[in-house]
Amino acid sequence: MILVSKYLIPKGYSGLTIYPFVFLKYKNFKTDDVLINHEKIHLRQQLEMLIFPFYIFYVLEFGIRYIQYRSWYLAYINISFERESYLNESNLSYLDERKPWAFLKYLRNNEDYYSP
Repeated sequence: MILVSKYLIPKGYSGLTIYPFVFLKYKNFKTDDVLINHEKIHLRQQLEMLIFPFYIFYVLEFGIRYIQYRSWYLAYINISFERESYLNESNLSYLDERKPWAFLKYLRNNEDYYSP
């Protein structure tokens, strides 16, 4: 289910996925296929990890990345879940061809999604 709430989305972000909901900052984002695909990838990741462990792993990895990069933004975009979502969000058939636990590939990948 897609919900719109500009107050729940932190500044600088367009959407937030908390299974089974996708929260979007603005109503017109509902028609942004790339953004919706990005958030659907997160829904799949959350299901694979049985939802609650996803959030624990996400926060732990963010903490490690923050120590690594000393930057909130760089830590965020280099989380394995975000790497997978950002690198595949434009491929609207990605979820049809995606293998289970695909985000693990992005955890082991030593190439940063983006670094200074």
